[in-house]
Amino acid sequence: MTSTVYHVMKDPVHDTIQFTDEEDSWIKPFIDSPPFQRLRHIKQMGLGDLIFPGAVHTRFNHCIGCCYVGSQIAKKIGLSAEDRQLVIIACLLHDIGHGPFSHAFEGIFHESIIRHELWTQHFLAEYEKDDFITLYNQKNPDAPLTKAKLRIIGDMIMHKPVKKHVLADIVSSQLDADRLDYLLRDSHFCGVRYGEFDLRWMLHCMTIVKSEEGDRLGITYKGVGVVEHYLMARRLMVRSIYQLQKKLAIEHLMIQLFKQLAESMETHPAFASISETRLGKFLIAANAYNINVASVKSPDALKKDFLKANYLNYKELCDYDVFALIKLLSEMDDEHPAVQLASRIQYRQMPTIIRLDYADLSEVQEVLQQFKSQHSDDYQDWQLTLMQSPHRSYSGEDDPILVVNEQGDIKSIEEYSIMIDALSDRFEHAAFLFIDKKIADDKPVAELINQLHAKGYIV
Repeated sequence: MTSTVYHVMKDPVHDTIQFTDEEDSWIKPFIDSPPFQRLRHIKQMGLGDLIFPGAVHTRFNHCIGCCYVGSQIAKKIGLSAEDRQLVIIACLLHDIGHGPFSHAFEGIFHESIIRHELWTQHFLAEYEKDDFITLYNQKNPDAPLTKAKLRIIGDMIMHKPVKKHVLADIVSSQLDADRLDYLLRDSHFCGVRYGEFDLRWMLHCMTIVKSEEGDRLGITYKGVGVVEHYLMARRLMVRSIYQLQKKLAIEHLMIQLFKQLAESMETHPAFASISETRLGKFLIAANAYNINVASVKSPDALKKDFLKANYLNYKELCDYDVFALIKLLSEMDDEHPAVQLASRIQYRQMPTIIRLDYADLSEVQEVLQQFKSQHSDDYQDWQLTLMQSPHRSYSGEDDPILVVNEQGDIKSIEEYSIMIDALSDRFEHAAFLFIDKKIADDKPVAELINQLHAKGYIV
């Protein structure tokens, strides 16, 4: 009897990541491909490292970690080799559609947002080419890749129904491998402990649960406590890291930079060279999309056309393209808003941030709108921005976590947990006013702040 051969990677989060020789042959052709290697150059947390200096980890790191966690779940619940192959490939490729700085880049689309998942189908089409499939199957004669398998993998990533629901749950659900990895990974690299929970016990308690929809990924009753810990970790990471006001502020500046640049690229002489770069061409196309999408009867058709027409540029973009652009703009002697915004980012000139009472948000909007109309010649719109950040930690209504007890009874986890029941389907809101530091001490702006404070809108 031969012993199992493992391929080992050292990882700061999971310590030692081990893939069997069989699993390694399933995923290595994808890892070695150019679309996946591109993820080495896309930071997991956008501009988060400007707030948490250690947060320089990449989508590449996270996807490997997610793949590993997915493999551990698949083994724990006893999936067949064929199903395990689908799961770990889907986990590996789940973020392949991300653009520069991850979620922050999606903010360049205003009306009808194009999220990273929509680009995934175009990346997966690269793997449907005969050359890749032939090479893959030479290394995996006992587990060949087919276009049908790739379509199932794509459906799992895109949250579409698949025949075996439990497979999709491992890739995308409220207990998916994605969240189980990124909470631990982001917590580690940010240097905080908010995102920590007992992953090993979570894996031990995972099981297949029978439901009306078929087999689902759930937990045994012994896992209720660790899921409480995990959901609270997710809530704290969102509140303290992902939606931290400084992180939202600096990423807002970057989105405004893209907006201002895209709107002026073809008319402002200083930007002529930028318009010829792949990022410049993409921003021009995105600006046209933003203009057109508000007036068309079928935004989905326009979105589909945009994805198809701009994929070749998008698939080459990474953080380096944006860094080069910001550095170039910040060195220009020009008063254009894009140049001012680039300078703020390059030299980390954070805006003044005022936390607002969300209950009074509509009144604040009226006051701010009136102020902007009175001072339209003095201040640019991006210099005074109202930001909202809603979050829901757990949705028992849309996608409940199922628990099976010792008697085989199946219930939603909120029926066993007072804490989760209190969180379920409840949105928590925060609101901020971002004020460009260059104008924060101006008399009219100071009077605006005093007015908001006097009315009790500032918390």
